[in-house]
Amino acid sequence: MGLRENAWAFSLLVIVNAFVGAMVGVERSVLSVLAVEEFAVDSTLLLLLFIVFFGISKAVANYLAGRGAQRYGRKNILIAGWILALPIPALIYLAPSWNWILAAQILLGLSQGLAWSSTVIMKIDLVGPKKRGAAMGINESAGYLAVGVAAFAAAHYSETLGYRMAPVVLSSIFAFFGLMLSLFAVRDTTAFTRLEQSHNAGPLQRINRRVIEQAGLINNLNDGLVWGVLPVLLLNLNFSEDQWGWVTGLYPAVWGIGQLATGRWGDRLSKRLLITIGMVLQGMVLFAGPWLTSVEAWLAFSVLLGAGTALVYPNFLAGIADAVSPEERAGAVGRFRFFRDMGYPVGAVVSGLMMDFLGLHWTFMSIGALTVLSGCLVWVAWHRAVEREMQ
Repeated sequence: MGLRENAWAFSLLVIVNAFVGAMVGVERSVLSVLAVEEFAVDSTLLLLLFIVFFGISKAVANYLAGRGAQRYGRKNILIAGWILALPIPALIYLAPSWNWILAAQILLGLSQGLAWSSTVIMKIDLVGPKKRGAAMGINESAGYLAVGVAAFAAAHYSETLGYRMAPVVLSSIFAFFGLMLSLFAVRDTTAFTRLEQSHNAGPLQRINRRVIEQAGLINNLNDGLVWGVLPVLLLNLNFSEDQWGWVTGLYPAVWGIGQLATGRWGDRLSKRLLITIGMVLQGMVLFAGPWLTSVEAWLAFSVLLGAGTALVYPNFLAGIADAVSPEERAGAVGRFRFFRDMGYPVGAVVSGLMMDFLGLHWTFMSIGALTVLSGCLVWVAWHRAVEREMQ
């Protein structure tokens, strides 16, 4: 086990996960605009249904991926995820109604859950207990940097290809190369869990996994708000395609790049502190959102929100892995990712209802307050768990 000892296998998984992230990135900046411009969706709640369908299917797939990885092997789950992604471009291209797009989102969620979860589990298998934070930082960095780059690319090329063809072309390319690498280059890592178990890597940390799960859910709840509402909001502010492409792409790009540092910090510093700071920072940024009008202000919004998310994301996963044995790890990671990604449908429904009935300002302020509260809960509950361990 080790990052250097398995550098080639680890690097392949990083590339594969970048393609996984890119698949969802092409839709982050374009799909809600496609709903308004081509399908005349005029209700915020109806518009955000694509995130509801995506979030539920991804959450379920995360849970199944954790179970399936233990039973059928990590690589087989990864390949299954890519196979489910193949019909998505055709569904978007042929879609005569918004319902076809929703069907594509179900497949995208299932694909993301299986493929992303399996790469997470495989990287944790490879590196062992000492470098989990760094491994998750690199993994999530590659995935979300690809989300950001693909989001900008989709917005940029939509000006020439259109809101429908841009995601079709890009997602076809990403799905093909992701599947080829998974089939012919990636190797299964299940044997590494038995190696780690035989070496008795050390005592498990007493961590309240439920408090990490709730923070993950709230994190993706506010991400669901930003994903669904932000592109349409920027369009209404008369931003150009490239301008709202930069804003929507910069947030996941900072989120991705920042994890290269925050994952390593989690190995050396307090994961509890990093998660708390990250959640509070996200909440404060969301408070400011409704009053922003200039491109520069929205770019700052994206940078700060991405930084807050970067602080929490790799440390969620590393914290869960610290708390369970190697044999239980795949299931525990799948369970966490189930609760975390249920934040997407919950956030979409809550945000849609609040936007329709209370308006933009109250929606952003309420979700921001909830995010700050979640971060404070992590600090208090984790501290109590540590105190019980010391007693």
